[in-house]
Amino acid sequence: MTFDETCDAAKLSIASGFDVYQQFTCTHCGARLEISEPNKFFEKCVCDRCKNITDIRESGCCYVVQRALT
Repeated sequence: MTFDETCDAAKLSIASGFDVYQQFTCTHCGARLEISEPNKFFEKCVCDRCKNITDIRESGCCYVVQRALT
């Protein structure tokens, strides 16, 4: 799935009242990371372990769905 397809799929969960959290793998150190800001997808992110930037649009990502807290 492309980055845009992943974002489109996540939007369906968001519209249904869920929170989604973007996940990706650092292309430098291999760390598996989750972005703490819900319902927003980033194209690039700095790894909190090795401090390198991953181009998420290029390398791909996924997300986890959680029930939104009310």
